[in-house]
Parts: sequence; structure tokens; C-alpha cells
Amino acid sequence: MMRRRVMRRAVVRTAVVGGTAYAVGHHAATKSAQQQQTDAQQDAQIADVQDQQAAQQQQAAQPVYQQAPPPAYAPPPQAAAPAPSTGLSADDITQLKQLGQLHESGVLTDSEFEAAKAKILGI
Repeated sequence: MMRRRVMRRAVVRTAVVGGTAYAVGHHAATKSAQQQQTDAQQDAQIADVQDQQAAQQQQAAQPVYQQAPPPAYAPPPQAAAPAPSTGLSADDITQLKQLGQLHESGVLTDSEFEAAKAKILGI
């Protein structure tokens, strides 16, 4: 009977030690996998930041072409305003003749004739 107890204790002890070893090993493996995943994410983030910095440095290194301001010139001299023409064009003379005929025939009143004449002459 004593042998059985000793055997049982040995078996129980072995089971406890084996179970503990399994649990510790499993925990370590899980933790290691999580750590590897975290490291991979951090490495990817660092690579992204380095790529962005490299792109910014390339943009900063490229020469910036700025448009030169236009040269300052003196304003052009203003031309003298053309003198108003005192002569009438051929069309104006033709219109005045037609107005005169309409006025003489009585189609236009004196006030209508004067208004149309002033419009043609630009008065």
C-alpha cells in the first residue's frame, strides 16, 4: 500500500510539473507572438515615417522656380484726346436731309424735328 501512495505521489507530482511547464511554455509562446506582432507594427510605422521624411527632404532639395516680377517701366505717355470733329459724316447729312423733308411735308412737328436734329448733331 505504501508503494501505491508513493507511486501516486510521483504521478501527481509529474503531472503538476508537466502541466506547469506546459502552461509556462504556452504563455511564453503567446507573449512572444504578441511581442513579434507589436514589433512588426512599430517597424512598419517607422518605415512610413522615414519614407515621409525622405519625400519631404526631396521636395525641399528641389529648386523652387519663382516667377520674376515684371520689370517696372514708366507708364506710357498718354496720348492727347482726339479733337472733336466739327464736320458731319455723309450719313449724318443724309439723315438731316430726310428729317428736313419729313418736317416740310408735315409728318414731323417742330419739336420732333429739333429733337431728332439735336440727336444727330450730338448736341
